[in-house]
Amino acid sequence: MTESLNDFIKTKALGVPTLHPDEKRAFLGNFRERVAMAVTIRQLHDPRIVALLDSVLARYPGYRVYLNGRMTPAMINAYMKQALAHDYPFTVMAQTGMRVQRDASADDFGWVLAHPTEKISRPILI
Repeated sequence: MTESLNDFIKTKALGVPTLHPDEKRAFLGNFRERVAMAVTIRQLHDPRIVALLDSVLARYPGYRVYLNGRMTPAMINAYMKQALAHDYPFTVMAQTGMRVQRDASADDFGWVLAHPTEKISRPILI
């Protein structure tokens, strides 16, 4: 009884414990082993990246695109349109409710391609 009471108090005070929270935060809510390709915000500013992402999306169905919700709205809209053009499911990860609010840096991942449930045997690019 005391163990369950202590667990209850810890959960209410500290929140539900999660596995690898820093890894999931970096890869927009995904475990690294499920990520096939991750692109930083700096790389997304390169105009050549759009063609590369188009070819990747055409060759790898069954995955999901995750977008960093802290990017500029214009960038989010551009990559949402790209996912819709390829009929690809996507999620914008805003990560609201965090204690520390900060702007996205150029080295944060802005576009992540991951499988929702399975481990990736050969990542495309990380």
